[in-house]
Amino acid sequence: QVQLVESGGGLVQAGGSLRLSCAASGRTFGGLTFDSHTMGWFRQAPGKEREFVAAISASGAWTYYADSVKDRFTISRDNAKDTVYLQMNSLKPNDTAVYYCAAKKGTSFYSDSGQYGYWGQGTQVTVSS
Repeated sequence: QVQLVESGGGLVQAGGSLRLSCAASGRTFGGLTFDSHTMGWFRQAPGKEREFVAAISASGAWTYYADSVKDRFTISRDNAKDTVYLQMNSLKPNDTAVYYCAAKKGTSFYSDSGQYGYWGQGTQVTVSS
């Protein structure tokens, strides 16, 4: 079955930057290819519910961001490598969380975690003050 694997997390000081990567192993999702799916990033902090961070359409033409990260984070994808990225700049302590990538069909309800059928294992991001 298709797997999503995140990498690039770690410990960083407030104001610093990290770039997360999410690579898909296997080229199909339910018989369709990686480049036919919307990709999203979500995060979950200790004691908090999972929240939407960013999403990108199948072609990469459209991107969407939560208000809390807009102008600081950038989502991108390289369909030739079956990989999606999250560039995180000006990190704040409240960005600390486990970050997950996910995949879904279509572009509607991109911020709803329930619409994503494929999930990675998560990567820890810790921002110190």
